[in-house]
Amino acid sequence: MSWLPKSPKARRRLWVVAAVAPILALAVGLSLYAMRDSVTFFFSPSEATVEKAPAGRVVRLGGLVEAGSVSNPGPGEVTFAVTDNVATTRVVYRGDLPDLFREGQGIVAQGAFLPDRTFRATQVLAKHDENYMPREVSDRLKETGEWRPASGTSQP
Repeated sequence: MSWLPKSPKARRRLWVVAAVAPILALAVGLSLYAMRDSVTFFFSPSEATVEKAPAGRVVRLGGLVEAGSVSNPGPGEVTFAVTDNVATTRVVYRGDLPDLFREGQGIVAQGAFLPDRTFRATQVLAKHDENYMPREVSDRLKETGEWRPASGTSQP
């Protein structure tokens, strides 16, 4: 065996590394496999396609609440539309909305798409002051050229 080191000390180190490496690789692989369900991806309505956000998978959907879209069809249930000014997605939420939730404001909703591509939200987060918008939402609006800073003007 010409590829083995001649020194007994070096040979012992090689065997230790050869024994530890697969165990370490298995531990890392199992850890990554276990964490796959705890990752939640963020999408804007125009990015939330059937391929990227299949029905039943927990994702976050962010954008602006479309004006005139908020309605209360039943007790404790609210429906509204979230838009990124390119596409619009209907959201259904059962529960109490944040106090700062209103039309035209940026929100992030966590939940899953239904087979009819309606978004069933389990949690809705609204901005908490005049200058705050979730980073993901503002980044998407800047990418599409729809960003409106405090002055209300659109920047290219």
